Amino acid sequence: MSRLSVRKTYKLYIGGAFPRSESGRSYPVTSAKGDFLANASRASRKDARDAVVAARKAFPGWSGATPYNRGQILYRVAEMLEGRRGQFAEELGGGKRAAAERVDATVDRLVWYAGWSDKIAAVHGAANPVAGPYFNLSSPEPTGVVAVVAPADPLLGLVSVVAPVIVTGNTCVVVASEPSPLAAITLAEVLATSDLPGGVVNILTGSQAELAPWLAAHMDVNGLDLTGVDDADLALRCEQAAAENLKRVLRPAPEDWTADPGLGRMTRFLETKTVWHPIGI
Repeated sequence: MSRLSVRKTYKLYIGGAFPRSESGRSYPVTSAKGDFLANASRASRKDARDAVVAARKAFPGWSGATPYNRGQILYRVAEMLEGRRGQFAEELGGGKRAAAERVDATVDRLVWYAGWSDKIAAVHGAANPVAGPYFNLSSPEPTGVVAVVAPADPLLGLVSVVAPVIVTGNTCVVVASEPSPLAAITLAEVLATSDLPGGVVNILTGSQAELAPWLAAHMDVNGLDLTGVDDADLALRCEQAAAENLKRVLRPAPEDWTADPGLGRMTRFLETKTVWHPIGI
């Protein structure tokens, strides 16, 4: 007996829930060969504002969690992602073996960042010598809410820009790859079942040209990662908008996502707090 397959509905991920865009819009996602794959929600400015509100609400609890706990949660995300390895490989396409290797690299990247969660403060912090009977200590703290325009690489690239933001205690609003958003929403399903508090990661699908400038100008966004913006004019407009409230901005050169990520992305959205304490008290 023949039957119709039940197609998956790809929604947004905001505050731990999966709403449709408030505008009701969607857009078709096609394969590299032009074959129709699915309809994805086209997020609006209102959706972006809702995502920022959710990220801000989640920030105190997430930044206040112990680094060890954040690492545990990222490791759990890696476990859940590996458990859906076949589904991710199918959504990535481009050959089963190559896609499976990409998923494996993504799992490894999550485990790598999870391991750094309770070590980055020791590496990035410092005990400063001073001329007086005082301890002078510098320690890193999260910046706050970070808006991330994800790169075209739909899974490994996405995780490589999101994991370093959240492992250090920030929360984020992510604009997923516009032509390849399906893996991002499937990743959101993994996040929703991985002990990650709602609002820590919020994923929007749609037009980066529509969403990125509004996130860049949003006064409750503290950092901006423009990794996925290829249009130089759009990147410049976002940088100019971000200057209004002195956002930390990352606009890197094209990256090899399979290479050693280093510590640069983890430290980019950290603030350094320095405290003085009298010796002997």
